Amino acid sequence: MNSTSNEMRHETVYFTGHVQGVGFRQETLSIAREFDVAGRVQNLDDGRVQLDAEGSPRDIDAFIKAIDERMHGYIRKTERTSRPAPTPPQFSGFQIQ
Repeated sequence: MNSTSNEMRHETVYFTGHVQGVGFRQETLSIAREFDVAGRVQNLDDGRVQLDAEGSPRDIDAFIKAIDERMHGYIRKTERTSRPAPTPPQFSGFQIQ
């Protein structure tokens, strides 16, 4: 990531719907490579998928919008929380967990 830490944001997003067992995490990883973001995506025991991403507000918003657009048939609900990114950043690269 090339953003400076004072511009960075940490976003946690919970996706609800038919989001497990459909390639959601792999597609999210593929989409992440198109943006200057770092983080992780993981399945939760309750059937949701959790996304943690760090980057500039512009990159984070575009990244999440791209996920919503490409996976809209699987997503029923999206919950987002945002905060300033920690210093140093919590993530290096993007991964599936």
